[in-house]
Amino acid sequence: MRSVTYSMSVSLDGYIVGPDGGIDWTAPDENVFRYWIDEIREVGVHLMGRRLYETMLYWETADQDPSLDDSKLEWAALWKPLPKVVFSTTLSAVQGHARLASGGLAEEIERLRAEPGEGDIAIGGAVLAAEAAALDLIDEYRAMVYPVLVGGGIPYFPRHERRVDLQFVETRTFGSGVVYLRHRVAR
Repeated sequence: MRSVTYSMSVSLDGYIVGPDGGIDWTAPDENVFRYWIDEIREVGVHLMGRRLYETMLYWETADQDPSLDDSKLEWAALWKPLPKVVFSTTLSAVQGHARLASGGLAEEIERLRAEPGEGDIAIGGAVLAAEAAALDLIDEYRAMVYPVLVGGGIPYFPRHERRVDLQFVETRTFGSGVVYLRHRVAR
């Protein structure tokens, strides 16, 4: 069965977006960016909310930017054809290889798990991930922890009173001080 993974950049104090809405502190160095490229190769479909979808729209046409280096062109070549499912109550249309979700999150994940296909079902965005976590649908948490305290904003982990036991899978430390943590939900 396909795993559901939640993978995002996060500040040391637990936020994916700072209090001012900024994510400038998540700009990856070349080694971290290469790791993101390797991770996206394992994804078969990406589920996201409206805000992340709108942020990632840049990559739908990024390959036309002559100033991009080889690694960013490689990311764009992997991201653009990747199937994406967008959960939004305000969007009426999406672009590229994206489609608007037709049902709820649990139904969408159940359908995707039942379909033949390879690669993880990735979830991006804290609001959508919080819903998936509350429904016990996340199989792995993958955090790219940046050495910065942003003091507030949108938290990586949902704030609720449910305990989730995790099993350690992997860690990696980058020269920039970023630490990758990967844990599987103990079932």
